[in-house]
Amino acid sequence: MSSKIPYVKHNNGTQIQSIGLGTYTSLGGDCERATLHAIDVGYRHIDTAYFYENENEVGAAVQRKIAEGVIKREDIHITTKLWCHFHEPERVEYACRKTLQNFGLQYVDLYLMHWPYSYVYRGDNEMMPTDAKGEVELNDIDYLDTWRAMEKLVELGLTKSIGVSNFNSEQLTRLLANCKIKPIHNQIECHPALNQKKLIALCKKNDIVVTAYCPLGRPNPAEKTPNYIYDAKVQAIGDKYKKSTAQVVLRYLIEIGTIPLPKSSNPKRIEENFKIFDFQLDAEDHAVLDSYNTGERLIPMTHAIKSKNYPFNIEF
Repeated sequence: MSSKIPYVKHNNGTQIQSIGLGTYTSLGGDCERATLHAIDVGYRHIDTAYFYENENEVGAAVQRKIAEGVIKREDIHITTKLWCHFHEPERVEYACRKTLQNFGLQYVDLYLMHWPYSYVYRGDNEMMPTDAKGEVELNDIDYLDTWRAMEKLVELGLTKSIGVSNFNSEQLTRLLANCKIKPIHNQIECHPALNQKKLIALCKKNDIVVTAYCPLGRPNPAEKTPNYIYDAKVQAIGDKYKKSTAQVVLRYLIEIGTIPLPKSSNPKRIEENFKIFDFQLDAEDHAVLDSYNTGERLIPMTHAIKSKNYPFNIEF
């Protein structure tokens, strides 16, 4: 199955499957089971992060599938991320090695800077360090200094590629003007309510791939939110192609130029999310999905708003 799924080429010659398994909030064995099933279905792109505390589960699943002969290490692309308390340049290599230890692997395929802002370091597991008032302790490390330390990881062979996440247009432009190694990805929140077309266009112009997190807007069946998953208009598009509304939304995100990372630990949904390469939306379908673009974020990270590197103070 995975051979029929299109791949996207990066600016450094590596390539990646054009959909990935998201793993945020998958814990307690769920993540390992989801990853095992995803690999069996044909997924060859798994996205995780130090912050998710499940790198060990992803690693265990990947190693099991390698041992079973289902995949070779080079068949699968693993992305993980440097968390905000490890931004001091002298901590970056340590953080990456700790991540590799969690996975039980020799290298990762892509190491992203999770956010452009940083926190005070109070210990490896103090991921949201807070002061006496309960406010997150921000640090003002320049992301360019963190990036330079990340470039060394490529030279050391600890990661094949490096990239960023949640960078706005100004941060990305500044990074591109000051880097030795170009980021291959910018991973951002992206769904019909925040379709990010301007930022996608900037990334495309600079040969940076966009991966979309929260692609389905965290569906809540009880509250029938977000509207683009439960609306009759999107339902009608789904009926037209014999697809679910989730499949329609994922297809839309692919067609506007992203690689969606739907998170699921439900085997049926993991399979369903993968079956989006056998139909195409038309201009009318796009117009319907474009109409949901309010610019509203699910992950505004307002606790970091006082940081000079907070990314969401400008339009994109």
